[in-house]
Amino acid sequence: MNKRLKKLVLIATLAFIAGPISAQFDNVGAINFPTSESEEAQQYFLRGVAILHSFGWEQAQEQFQRAQEIAPDFAMAYWGESLAYNHPLFSGMDATEPRNVLQRLGPTSEIRLSKAPTDREKGFLTAVEILWGEGEIADRKIGYMEAMESLYNKYSDDDEVAAFYALSVLSARAVSGGDLDNRLAVRAGTIALDIFNRRPMHPGAAHYTIHSFDDPIHAPLALEAAYRYAEIAPAVSHARHMPTHIFIQHGMWDLVSGNNQSAFEAARELWRPGQSMGDAIHSLDWGQYGDLQKGDYEKARLWIDRIETMSSQGGFAEGGARGASGAARANNTVALTKNRYIVDTEEWRIQDVTKDSPDHELLATALSAYHLEDQATLKAAEQELKRRVDEGEEGYTAIMASQASGLLHASMDHPDVAIRFFNQAVEIVEPMAPPRGSANPIKPLYEMYGEVLLDLGRHEEAIEQFEISLQRMPNRPRSLWGMANAQAAIGRTDLAAEHYQMLVNIWAGSESFGGITEARSYLIDNAGGSE
Repeated sequence: MNKRLKKLVLIATLAFIAGPISAQFDNVGAINFPTSESEEAQQYFLRGVAILHSFGWEQAQEQFQRAQEIAPDFAMAYWGESLAYNHPLFSGMDATEPRNVLQRLGPTSEIRLSKAPTDREKGFLTAVEILWGEGEIADRKIGYMEAMESLYNKYSDDDEVAAFYALSVLSARAVSGGDLDNRLAVRAGTIALDIFNRRPMHPGAAHYTIHSFDDPIHAPLALEAAYRYAEIAPAVSHARHMPTHIFIQHGMWDLVSGNNQSAFEAARELWRPGQSMGDAIHSLDWGQYGDLQKGDYEKARLWIDRIETMSSQGGFAEGGARGASGAARANNTVALTKNRYIVDTEEWRIQDVTKDSPDHELLATALSAYHLEDQATLKAAEQELKRRVDEGEEGYTAIMASQASGLLHASMDHPDVAIRFFNQAVEIVEPMAPPRGSANPIKPLYEMYGEVLLDLGRHEEAIEQFEISLQRMPNRPRSLWGMANAQAAIGRTDLAAEHYQMLVNIWAGSESFGGITEARSYLIDNAGGSE
């Protein structure tokens, strides 16, 4: 290796705490990504790549553009910027801005490739030429993955090639029909975890490990990466949020709340007028979910106030190539957090049923009407959800329609019909991907099914549903509560006490509602158990 390249490699492995770059982005992780460009342009490029690994879109764009100003023909700086306008794990991607970036490098693919001086750099550039070329997005994503696989086979010891190949696999997974056997996710996760084990400060390694194993079965494989990731790249809001994908899978509600609070603060600090506040929206959404599970209802209400304030300040303008308007996303999140609050606190509220009501609002209203014995409103919500299914809506809308029908018939004392509708919803859920993130529907199917069975006096059957619910969503308090009640009802005191104790541990310090008092009373009255 010549002296110049050795020097570039040394620069690349620094944690980016020196150099003429804003201190705001000092802590973004450590990577080793040598290129053929000058030291000054290379430092901006390296920081851009490190931030890109954490999906810090605007921050990464700035770094790549600075590199281009210094070295206008620096092909890899344009390569990096082209990847900084779309979330790679969304099924849809807008190629407009990426194509504009590549056009600035050169008017044709041949001219652009001629500016990449090494075969390795040509390989990276060739891959994005496919991703941002012509054709359907699914074909382009798969073609991009195949190009990155070829590059990986050629440079299997190159961590950056490996990391971007792993991400390309996850990106192709989004258009592959769901990857229900997790084959693609495990492939990507194996590569990312190998990098993480060797280079624990690599931001992409930790990030892609978390994305790959974000399901109830595989989540333990990513727990160490989750603990480390927020420390690796604290300058990027998404890096503070992302560990909560794994913490939710373990029911670690304090960490879900705390990490999203931190991510929200970072997003607010980094935001400038004209930029998206998508990271802030996402973290407050998940943060509220965590606080509801830990029983901090005051903080859960604060999250709603925050997003309403941010929306009124116009902080959600979402331009460029990343999809739906920020204002629409903000309004939907306001409604979602309000309806989730109703469901998880059980502070029941009847809302008007209209054709414009979001699905989750209809479900929250149906559940409220069920508990408040307002059969007319329950039927109206059920009919509106059924109308949407009749008009062709599927997936979660169909699940919620069956939930509402189950509630309606349970309220009408038609237990067998209610059970049939819940089983119909189960048939829709079973082939779907396992839960990721906050509950969807906002009242999880198996939890609601168990609660209705409790109301019907079918305790053994209720226990089966709560068991499934807790396997899919560990430590979810309402499922623990239901399980404890069902076990207590049939005299299984030890098992009831076990679940009540788990509930008390989660809701420690929460005194504002009756459930925690009842759980503590049961534990006192049944100290020692009976089985």
